[in-house]
Amino acid sequence: MTERLVVSGAEAGTRGLDAVLLLVEDDSADALLFTEVLADSDLRAEVHWCTSLAEARKFLGGHTGPVCVLLDLHLPDVRGLDAVRQLLAAHPDAAIVVLTGLVEGGAGQTAVAEGAQDYLVKGRLDAETLSRAVRYAVQRKQVEQASVALHAGRLRAEENARLELGLLPVPLLRSTGFEVDARYDPGREQGLLSGDFYDVVQTADGTVHAVIGDVSGHGAAEAALGVCLRVAWRAAVLSGCTGPAQLRLLEEIMAAERSAQQVFATLTSLVFPADRRSVRVVRAGHPGLLLRGPAGTTWYDPPGGMALGISPGTGTWPETDLPLEPGTGIVVFTDGLFEGLTGPRTRLGENGLLRLAKEYQALPAGQFVQALVQAATAAAAPHGGLSDDIAVLHLAWGSD
Repeated sequence: MTERLVVSGAEAGTRGLDAVLLLVEDDSADALLFTEVLADSDLRAEVHWCTSLAEARKFLGGHTGPVCVLLDLHLPDVRGLDAVRQLLAAHPDAAIVVLTGLVEGGAGQTAVAEGAQDYLVKGRLDAETLSRAVRYAVQRKQVEQASVALHAGRLRAEENARLELGLLPVPLLRSTGFEVDARYDPGREQGLLSGDFYDVVQTADGTVHAVIGDVSGHGAAEAALGVCLRVAWRAAVLSGCTGPAQLRLLEEIMAAERSAQQVFATLTSLVFPADRRSVRVVRAGHPGLLLRGPAGTTWYDPPGGMALGISPGTGTWPETDLPLEPGTGIVVFTDGLFEGLTGPRTRLGENGLLRLAKEYQALPAGQFVQALVQAATAAAAPHGGLSDDIAVLHLAWGSD
């Protein structure tokens, strides 16, 4: 049974320790010696005592927060360095100071090589040595954890960069007659990418094809699936597959590649013929779009079908031919742009986004996209910010 020891540091110069102390020692005489030395030290900490590794693991399993374990290598249920290995395997965040005997020679140094932070020789234990070892162990463990977190952050950043290249490629345009302005912002949570993707390709006949999509969920698996769909879409375009047939192909690929059956994807695929008079739109569960024409900005919901993957093989997606006046831009986006909270129970929503778009109507395309994202972000900032990824595409024929 784990006992709580009531131990206070020496009156002069005591300093609180940002960790609980756990003494794992089956010899009551050595435990008493430890409490006496601790009382003479400048440490002030909550101390618990248990007599076996099993008791220690039970205590650590129910404890949250930093802990420093003073671990004897000779316990009833484990002997030697196995105690260090088993404790670290079960509780890698614990700082460990090994307690050795005078005749054990290099056991303490070997324990440090196995992952302990420090060691103490029982027969040479004094208040200053104990205080130094405990504080050093806690600080070393914190540095180790910070280093691991930094390394993980770097790996995550590298992974995000690779996935971002796949999700958000450079538009493949054969002429300067078509203008693309794009913006992508990852969700606020650890800057992780999710499955938002887009692409723009111009084929040899001058037709421009564009897509924007969103895989449900967040994380590397969703981002990888988004990359897969984006590449499959580009391959379909270059092979001449467009319209509803294109979406059936993408759904078939998605059903084969997704990690779980509940994963789905929304997308809007657009075709701008070279005559510049219209745009053909196919929509699968995706939000509507904004039309920026000479007379103003309007919201347009083209007819659509269900999201890809909801019921594979059963969906239908009508294709809409939308006339384009000269100078009209098409703005497509993922739902993260307008789903942020703007109040305790309110969101920006489609109407709020349209209001912002009308406010910035006069801005050039690139500035318009920038202002729209910044305004949506600012509106959500007091209420937790935008938690989802944002992808925005502004598509228009140029004046040449």
